[in-house]
Amino acid sequence: MSEATLARSFETITTNGVNLRAVVAGDGPLVILLHGFPQGWSLWRHQIDPLVAAGFRVAVPDQRGYGGSSTPAAVSAYDIRTLAADVIGLAQALGQPEFRLIGHDWGCIVAWHTALLHPAQCLAVMGMSVPHWRFGPAVLDPPGMDDRFWYIRYFQPPGVAEAELDADPERALKAIYWAASGDAPAGTFLRQLTSSRDSGLLDVLPEPPAALPAWLSAEALRYSAAQFRRSGFRGPLNWYRNFPTNDALTPELNGRQIAQPAAFVAGAADLGLEFDRRWRERLAAGLADARLIALVPGAGHWLQLEQPAATTDLMLEFLRGLE
Repeated sequence: MSEATLARSFETITTNGVNLRAVVAGDGPLVILLHGFPQGWSLWRHQIDPLVAAGFRVAVPDQRGYGGSSTPAAVSAYDIRTLAADVIGLAQALGQPEFRLIGHDWGCIVAWHTALLHPAQCLAVMGMSVPHWRFGPAVLDPPGMDDRFWYIRYFQPPGVAEAELDADPERALKAIYWAASGDAPAGTFLRQLTSSRDSGLLDVLPEPPAALPAWLSAEALRYSAAQFRRSGFRGPLNWYRNFPTNDALTPELNGRQIAQPAAFVAGAADLGLEFDRRWRERLAAGLADARLIALVPGAGHWLQLEQPAATTDLMLEFLRGLE
């Protein structure tokens, strides 16, 4: 990882009552890239230049609550309608209200919802790591796990998880990144379910190896940690605190398929696919025009970083197929 990869110029985009720091580069059809938890714009650092070289204009924001963007304190400031409206406002501010959208992790959830809520603006959508389906109560309280640790439930009480993660962002990020990666033994992240409910996240995640994985340089880890020292974890955790209400806020989406051209890509060892063994069936039911569904060998949850060339190739395959 060269220093130049992280040394980007930024634009400040005012949208939907917040300022979003974003990398904006290139000319051509607009492609917006949305990161998830706990990341930032730099998740996509290997994909920006290849997309620009392929003739696209690329916008990569720190989403609200992250990095150099606004960090509202209220939990309600991160509901799914608001997050989707941020994307619409970003595109409008850039003078290209119609766009292609690619999202990962929580950014994937925002991407699916943006496609459903704003089909005239979102011309096509690719999700990474989180297949499209509606989230029910089990996402907060998995059946039979009342006495066991579950990270989404742990994230719900304001002040608890952020106190733990804010204390040492570099340690927290290293543990999360490794546990969810393809470098960790299968099932590492879900080993949390064997711990007691009153544990902390860093108590239940195994201690990562001293040496960083090949896809995560010390420079990149320091950069990400610095971003979370700047923004804190409260905003990112507030995204999770909207799980109990997001479906109720969007009742018109129950049973609705995404009509636009769509794609789904994940690492072959992605923990997101372990949550539901029926993900292919649910995904097929949610996408009316699925153009591409692929798993990337040798990658876990962070496929853009773990296997950047293969991930970029799949992104370009989908985007070029739209023209």
